[in-house]
Amino acid sequence: MARITVEDCLETIGVNKRFDLVHLAVDRIKQHRHGEPYLVEGKNKEVVMTLREVAAGEVTFENIYGLPNAEDEAVAEQEDENSSEEEKATA
Repeated sequence: MARITVEDCLETIGVNKRFDLVHLAVDRIKQHRHGEPYLVEGKNKEVVMTLREVAAGEVTFENIYGLPNAEDEAVAEQEDENSSEEEKATA
């Protein structure tokens, strides 16, 4: 995707939801500022990267508040797998 536009995002979340898009983007930017990684590849500023996440369908109203927890859960699962592998190696 060479350029991201508001229309790209509105196709994903709904045509008449410009105000909602602003709130969704602000919430996601706050998450990024607290260390949450981007869900899409790119090297743009945070606003553009956030809009790319919305346009790609990675960030929605349904999952916006679950995203930080999902990242923590993935890290916890990885740590559990690593510790179980270490236990098998020592046994």
